[in-house]
Amino acid sequence: MLFQTKTICILVTIIVLSSFSPLGLAMLNLTLPGTHPDPDAVAHEVHRKVNASMARRQTLSSGSACMTGNPIDDCWKCDPEWPNNRQRLADCVIGFGQYAKGGKGGEYYVVTDSSDDDPVTPKPGTLRYAVIKNEPLWIVFPSNMMIKLKQELIFNSYKTIDGRGADVHIVGGGCITLQFISNVIIHNIHVHHCHPSGNTNVRSSPEHYGYRTLSDGDGISIFGSKDIWIDHCTLSHCKDGLIDAVMGSTGITISNNFMSHHNEVMLLGHSDDYLPDSGMQVTIAFNHFGEELVQRMPRCRRGYIHVVNNDFTQWEMYAIGGSGEPTINSQGNRYVAPVNLFAKEVTKRVETEQNKWKGWNWRSEGDVMVNGAFFVTSGESLEVKYEKAFSVEPQSADRIVFLTMNAGVLGNARDNNVGMWSRGPSSTDDGVSDSGPDYTDDMSGGGALVVLSSSFTMLCFLLSYRVILLTVLL
Repeated sequence: MLFQTKTICILVTIIVLSSFSPLGLAMLNLTLPGTHPDPDAVAHEVHRKVNASMARRQTLSSGSACMTGNPIDDCWKCDPEWPNNRQRLADCVIGFGQYAKGGKGGEYYVVTDSSDDDPVTPKPGTLRYAVIKNEPLWIVFPSNMMIKLKQELIFNSYKTIDGRGADVHIVGGGCITLQFISNVIIHNIHVHHCHPSGNTNVRSSPEHYGYRTLSDGDGISIFGSKDIWIDHCTLSHCKDGLIDAVMGSTGITISNNFMSHHNEVMLLGHSDDYLPDSGMQVTIAFNHFGEELVQRMPRCRRGYIHVVNNDFTQWEMYAIGGSGEPTINSQGNRYVAPVNLFAKEVTKRVETEQNKWKGWNWRSEGDVMVNGAFFVTSGESLEVKYEKAFSVEPQSADRIVFLTMNAGVLGNARDNNVGMWSRGPSSTDDGVSDSGPDYTDDMSGGGALVVLSSSFTMLCFLLSYRVILLTVLL
């Protein structure tokens, strides 16, 4: 009887959630297609591309300023005409999110209005107006702006947010929600000070809006979605997670991001008992986990998680945790342990006894351990298999520095050899700052800061980047 009651409750919950999506009852199938049949091969391909980029960098080091050895950045930044070929970015993703095309092939949409006054009937020119559209869109920004959300920013499929060329901050209610969709690229934006919102109607497509209960306050929430790429974002100070992926989400790459000032950084997997998350596949590459982070970098339930060539600059509790028998493949990372003698271990099996987790496949290969850090491996002895089929040379600390040196939003104080961004995340020209205290509940108040572009700036943007302003009737 108890089992039947729980089953009914789960089904009712799924039906309610799916009714919000424009796909309706089709969303009852939470086991999304797209799981790669050979995840080790995907991990190996990531290393092959890194090795190829590093080799090119060494060969051209005397004559090329753009080569970093980072295969994602070298893919587009070494093209001097990239502003006129922005959509080529979609070809640069690696790892499990390699099929995320975002708005490639669609028209350009220029965000000219940073307000977010009406989550049901958004105004043309706003970001919310663009992300709910049915057609593919490549969304760009003509100037610096802070977008303070009233409610969750709920995306439709086939969208790219391309913040290159501007300093774009998304803050406020709920922040970014990717629910039951596919093919989204989020690139080069700040996401911070996100707080719970909801208990109101929010539009998810031109044809549909629905009632949203209270959100968790994640920076980016991925729910039952696939083919997602989050790249070169700076995330901090949110109420719940910075990036969470749950409920059958898969085909995700999280790369080149800078994360700081947060407790529970990243959650991958809904619960230990939620079987669809067994198909979750996530690549976490070239990120910098910075100051004042506590735990969950990530915290994994089920699935296959490839953590490769990241820089972990201390933690307070642990770096990588998990439960529910996830596979964790840690390769070529640098783990810098905190001063605390009781927090040197990189790993944590959450609320699980050793006789259960000793069979989990948690591997460490080529990782650099600093200041007493250590990684407790488990599972079958797979070294022979990895050595034979997926050999990876031990990564030096210098190599990790090159791969992560530009993590976060481009255009800050780091020397990224692009030179066209006007200011960085620590600037306060428009009241925008990534520094300051962690999230507190009173940060949910206050009015929106609006930065409007001038007609001259817009004209220059359109001429320089050959962008067509998409106009669509309500």
